[in-house]
Amino acid sequence: MRHGFVRGALAVGTALALLLPFRADAQIAKSLLRIKPSVVAIGTFQRTRSPAFKFLATGFAVGDGLTIVTNAHAVPAVLDAEAFERLAVAIPSDGGGKTEIRSARERRVDKEHDLALLEIGGKPLPALVLAGDAPVAEGTEIGFTGFPIGSALGLTPVTHRGMISALTPISIPQGNARRLDPRMVRSLSAPFKVYQLDATAYPGNSGSPLYDAESARVVGVINGVFVKGTKENVISEPSGISYAIPVRYLRELLGR
Repeated sequence: MRHGFVRGALAVGTALALLLPFRADAQIAKSLLRIKPSVVAIGTFQRTRSPAFKFLATGFAVGDGLTIVTNAHAVPAVLDAEAFERLAVAIPSDGGGKTEIRSARERRVDKEHDLALLEIGGKPLPALVLAGDAPVAEGTEIGFTGFPIGSALGLTPVTHRGMISALTPISIPQGNARRLDPRMVRSLSAPFKVYQLDATAYPGNSGSPLYDAESARVVGVINGVFVKGTKENVISEPSGISYAIPVRYLRELLGR
């Protein structure tokens, strides 16, 4: 009787183990239905240029649906006003139709945590729901959706899946000393913590929403990837280590 019980328990355990990957796949597939309509491409638009839209990074809608989140480093400091270049977002069409281009303007920036808020006009996009300020536990399954390699692969949102590997200290490097202010200097001497992921982000994924695979709540914003050697190696030899800014800093920026 005892051996029969053990065999039965092992059979149930094996069946559950086989079902777990399917359950995880089903969870993130369901979350994607909520995530993808909110993801946009960040870039600049110049009508006389070819292509007219120059891709820079990924962004996503929050709040009123007209507020777009991205990385501060992705927002150009200077635009060619004489050539009528302007900040813009590209909204992919679900049905494979024409991509919609909308003008955008910089609304608020947090360079210390590499976050920026843009404002667009038109019909509001579906806004993503933000998670709370509490750190996400290591081992939590996550996904992020954006535009890896940018326009080279077309403006079709691509999703990567992984888990939170660690909560690790990091500081956002600045281009030159003149851009440093007292707050940034403090962050360099006392780095804040970011999520380290086991999923691979690529150039273009910057600004992508990092979300809980089950609930689709945004837990962070993709910021960068660990580079081995040169930047070109990110594509040919990805390290598999990526980083994301915790959502608590985005909530602080939205609340200012």
